[in-house]
Amino acid sequence: MFIGAYRHSVDAKGRVAIPARFRAQLEDGAVVVCWVEGCAAIFPKAAFEAMASKFSSQPLANEDARAVTRHLFSTAFELERDAQGRVVLPATIRDWAGLVNEAVIVGAGERVDIWSPEVWAGKSLSPEALTSRLSGLSV
Repeated sequence: MFIGAYRHSVDAKGRVAIPARFRAQLEDGAVVVCWVEGCAAIFPKAAFEAMASKFSSQPLANEDARAVTRHLFSTAFELERDAQGRVVLPATIRDWAGLVNEAVIVGAGERVDIWSPEVWAGKSLSPEALTSRLSGLSV
């Protein structure tokens, strides 16, 4: 499980360091995609393949499934980590997520979300908002 939030720089080549705590879980490969709410997401390769399988099992007539499948696969890139633990985020991903000089790398359970610091700052919940949102969930 990916947990925690980390702030890292994005260099001129589009490289960002993957937090050391996340690296072991991505050892068998990783895929980055343009994700919901304008962030990027890194999935362990096996998790991405499992998600892809779920989309493949949707009826061909399901327009939403077709649209999301097209989006995910057209923006997906396999990641390779260098010796310093950095990955290159393709320009498509950086543009989608608004990543210029910095990124906030957030553990999101089965995936890692990558946010621009400005957008991430607006995602914080107040104690009241957290309580309100939790009350509507079955957890």
